[in-house]
Amino acid sequence: MDMLRYCFFAVLILSVSIPFVFYAVNLHAQKSLRRLNFSVSSTLAEACEALIEDKASFLKENTLKTSFRESSCTEYIAQNHYITRALSAEEAAFPIAYVMTLHKEFETFERLFRAVYMPQNVYCVHVDAKAPVPFRQAVQRLVGCFPNAFLASRAERVVYGGVSRLRADLHCMRDLVASDVPWRYLLNTCGQDFPLKTNREIVRMLKGFGGKNITPGVLPPPHITRRTRYVHREQLYPFFSFMLWTFVRKAPPPHNLTIYFGSAYVAVTRPFVEFVLRDQRAIDLLAWSEDTYSPDEHFWVTLNRIPGEYTFIFL
Repeated sequence: MDMLRYCFFAVLILSVSIPFVFYAVNLHAQKSLRRLNFSVSSTLAEACEALIEDKASFLKENTLKTSFRESSCTEYIAQNHYITRALSAEEAAFPIAYVMTLHKEFETFERLFRAVYMPQNVYCVHVDAKAPVPFRQAVQRLVGCFPNAFLASRAERVVYGGVSRLRADLHCMRDLVASDVPWRYLLNTCGQDFPLKTNREIVRMLKGFGGKNITPGVLPPPHITRRTRYVHREQLYPFFSFMLWTFVRKAPPPHNLTIYFGSAYVAVTRPFVEFVLRDQRAIDLLAWSEDTYSPDEHFWVTLNRIPGEYTFIFL
């Protein structure tokens, strides 16, 4: 009888205490979540305040850290979870060539390269010849860890808005055409870019273009025409560079080409790249463009608009 009484009291106590235990656990979890949300909100608020007040030190202290400088290639690739095999047969059958032009911020480039790297693709990296030697050495060491990445065989002293920026892309294009990788499309990027799509999404978008080049552009609006109507010259000095606008009028474009203006960043097919490097009209347009302003914004789109000569050239 006493044993039954004890069991009854034990069950009664448990039935009363268990709801309180669950309540306490739930309350603690809610408080932890509120603290986490407050911490995240506080960090975001601090970041926004730092941006507004230009507190660079806060931003630098809170950026992600990388470990390349302290690691061997094998350790670095493993620690940073680089993808070392194609993630799908679709991607393996559709390699992409990348041109990457850099002049500063190794850590930013490092993150960009990690984000776009795939073992079936191929990467040509052009480092501005004006860039500091330690920067170039760091980039060279990084790309040296990957058999499908390399520095451009020629380096330009790039002047913003000058033909040297266009030539940097062209140097890499020549190297990529000579590569053993059977890439299908070429994308050009700068060191401050970052992808918004996965490699598979990019492949599917490019396949959807059906062999067309993506070089958006329009006929030149009035305020742009002086870029190709007057001679502009690169001015390069030890600590700064710029484009000098003159009042010297340029001759008309070669081969009676109609000049279009558009994006300097494009997605183009391998046949188009070969056309750009070898066709006399492209060679002559490049020579004519050497003393224009920002020729990379008219060179690709103008060549892509040549009507009726090559079936791979589309708008």
